[in-house]
Amino acid sequence: MSETANTANTASTANEAAAEPAEVQAPGRDASGEPGSWGARLRDAAVERWRPIALAALLLAACYAPFQLVPFRVFQLTMVLVYAVALLGLNLLVGHAGQISLGHGAFFAVGAYAAALMLDRWDVPYLLTLPVAAAVAFVLGLGLGVPAVRLHGLYLALVTLSIAVFLVPLLKRFESVTGGSMGLTLTKPAPPAWTGLAEDQWLYFLALAVAVAAFLLARNLLRSRVGRALHAVRDNEAAAEVMGVRLPFYKTLAFAWSAMFAGAAGCVYTWVIGFVSPDSFPVTLSITLLAGIVVGGLGSLSGPLLGGLFVMFVPSWSQDINKAAPGVIFGLLIIAVMYVAPTGLAGLAGRAAGRIRRTLRRE
Repeated sequence: MSETANTANTASTANEAAAEPAEVQAPGRDASGEPGSWGARLRDAAVERWRPIALAALLLAACYAPFQLVPFRVFQLTMVLVYAVALLGLNLLVGHAGQISLGHGAFFAVGAYAAALMLDRWDVPYLLTLPVAAAVAFVLGLGLGVPAVRLHGLYLALVTLSIAVFLVPLLKRFESVTGGSMGLTLTKPAPPAWTGLAEDQWLYFLALAVAVAAFLLARNLLRSRVGRALHAVRDNEAAAEVMGVRLPFYKTLAFAWSAMFAGAAGCVYTWVIGFVSPDSFPVTLSITLLAGIVVGGLGSLSGPLLGGLFVMFVPSWSQDINKAAPGVIFGLLIIAVMYVAPTGLAGLAGRAAGRIRRTLRRE
């Protein structure tokens, strides 16, 4: 009896001793005594709380910018937003679904011409051309996605590139519809009198509204079951299929969604430029868009915006540096950015933010 009582007392004392550190655990330490556990969680939660505030501040700055810049700079920022919407679709296909496309500029052109024809032939209201152009591009992307399901890698890249190659001569051939090499000249959307805005400012805010809506749509899409399925397809197709992901369906859907964003961007491009022609959408446009999303950052929501800045400003800077060979300067700049930031500008910004968080955790 005495041995049993001693054993029970010993076990009780051991349990109390084991429980004591959990009760007197110091703030900022985990069960093993390592510092920074609680503090890290608190700081990460603070980062998440501050993220909406940072996005709101960025949106306010974007709304304030056109009132402080000259019309040409406002036009450049408008084009950045247009390219960002197009790159958002390309990022969905390449960065999140793992499929490659060298024909994204073709869907951009489809959206532009769909809007231009509606405005020129049937005098459709401007805002109504946006969903129609996006729907037309979506249907064409769906049609491309069906045969593209059986292709991978270089074969898929070659097929998509061929679309961008034959688009320009195809548009020139149907001169009675597309205007041929002369293109179509359109009237830009006029700002309502009650806004008090200039034309360039009104176009900027139209592009900003479309860009915000597109980014929200992409964000919600990627957080849904569709986004998780696309990531599974990108990471490992065989494993995704074993888990029940329908590869043909989601690959086709990725092409369709990507084309839809490009078509919407092409529509806004028509509003901003007021002119479309086959030569406005060469093969190099598709290649430049692909370079833009790689430089901006694949698989990141901020990548398309950074890529839009790259696509808009770097070619013009290359022209200013060397008017004889701007393409050489443009290529060298791409190589330099990829060397410094192999995961894109968004990845570089993410690493910088990570270093700041680690520094705060040490304090």
